[in-house]
Amino acid sequence: MTALQQQGAAAKAASYTLATAGTAKKNAALEAIASILTERQAEWLAANAQDVAAAREAGMRPAMLDRLTLTPERIAGIVDGVRQVIALPDPIGRVDKMETRPNGLIIGRRRVPLGVIAIIFEARPNVTVDAAALCLKSGNVCILRGGREAIRSNRCAAALMREALVSAGLPEDCISLVQDTSHETAHELMHLDGYVDVLIPRGGANLIRTVAKEASVPVIRTGEGVCHIYVDDEADLDMAAKILFNAKCSRPSVCNAVECVLVQKDIAKDFWAKALPLLDEKAVELRADEAALDILGTRARPAAESDWDAEYDDYILAVRTVKDMDEAVSFINVHGTGHSESIITRNYFKAQRFLDAVDAAAVYVNASTRFTDGGEFGLGAEIGISTQKMHARGPMGLVELTSCKYVIYGEGQVR
Repeated sequence: MTALQQQGAAAKAASYTLATAGTAKKNAALEAIASILTERQAEWLAANAQDVAAAREAGMRPAMLDRLTLTPERIAGIVDGVRQVIALPDPIGRVDKMETRPNGLIIGRRRVPLGVIAIIFEARPNVTVDAAALCLKSGNVCILRGGREAIRSNRCAAALMREALVSAGLPEDCISLVQDTSHETAHELMHLDGYVDVLIPRGGANLIRTVAKEASVPVIRTGEGVCHIYVDDEADLDMAAKILFNAKCSRPSVCNAVECVLVQKDIAKDFWAKALPLLDEKAVELRADEAALDILGTRARPAAESDWDAEYDDYILAVRTVKDMDEAVSFINVHGTGHSESIITRNYFKAQRFLDAVDAAAVYVNASTRFTDGGEFGLGAEIGISTQKMHARGPMGLVELTSCKYVIYGEGQVR
């Protein structure tokens, strides 16, 4: 047995205990996690500082460094997310339906955990806690495999959470971290059949596509975020400029940040007069089509064909000029990743057509794509944003981490 198979076996054994632990015990464990992360945050911050220093020395881009960095304020937010999960209703045991058949059988459908969830993610140490908290509340054991850039942060967080689990009377293997960050262990985790019930990749497009292509265990695709904003000719241009600035610049390294703006040709000049001063504050690089270049001049550079499908995770924005909303919708449905799309317009009927026609997990009218988030949707911290259509779509909260079991009550019926 390899080390990872042993870890998988321990996780599978823990899953049987956690599945029947009950809400009170799970909430007690989550409160213990929140408390220990707060009380001993100095240890977590110290470990994270080592990760950040190493990443900076290795030349990590500023936007990715921001993803990696923990602060007392961010830890407070992570802990608050854990407590939000405590406050959420426990989906386990919930009965979706119960009916009596003509033969007298009473048949019900009950919510149950998925079992053992493996999560492969990159340089975001907050994911370690967010994922563990959601898995725990939904009765699932998790095996976490983060990137090497955050390994010290992740080891510290996992050790603290395992200590909290024991103090609350649950097996420490309800949460475990893969200690080896090599490609070999990631590949082995993708093929940990018999131990892992579902695998969720969280990270860039290359990671997600590799996992989806290579894994033999079931995969839920999350996070590929080539998101668009379409600025209609009936938009409030001041509003549009502010929304674009927020969607691109508030945190460009996250999957709900906008990567491409589509601007209706008749209002393009007026729109850019309002949007450029805001984007200049963050020195956003613009990669524009020919029509936009005529307006933007040297402030932009010509876009390559690859820019229309790029997830930059940086202060870079693709710019395209379109004839009308129909062209915008067609472009989005070809080049989007099914994550989040937004229209800025004062025309109710156009807004409704956009909502109906765009194929994405979250579609907005007059709002930033940055709201596609479990906490903002009232789900608590999400495990990821699913961009597929089977099982779960959009922010994956507690209910999306469950399956169902049919329970049947009889009085001697035979067929």
